[in-house]
Amino acid sequence: MPTKPPFLPGPRTARGAVLAVLLSNADQTGAEPLRGRVTLAAIIRTLKRKYHWPIETASFPSNAADGRATWATVYTLPPEVIAAAMDAGAGNWLKSSLMEKVQR
Repeated sequence: MPTKPPFLPGPRTARGAVLAVLLSNADQTGAEPLRGRVTLAAIIRTLKRKYHWPIETASFPSNAADGRATWATVYTLPPEVIAAAMDAGAGNWLKSSLMEKVQR
């Protein structure tokens, strides 16, 4: 079955904010674009299933702020996917997404 090419969500959405972080290859610190509405994992799942982004997931044991054992998860896009997206025009979308964040 052929895979569908990934496409971009609206830049002013939580999905767009998360994808902007992934495309810029920056670290996501906290859940700023989410503001308690939905989990980061749910947004990643939607970006993978609905928008067809091949996001990679890596989980590892960690400690919570209160000392409890927990798991941390890191989400990334492969470098070749980022490069292909930029070649296909995602750079302009990313600039508009990041400009929206600066203007807020």
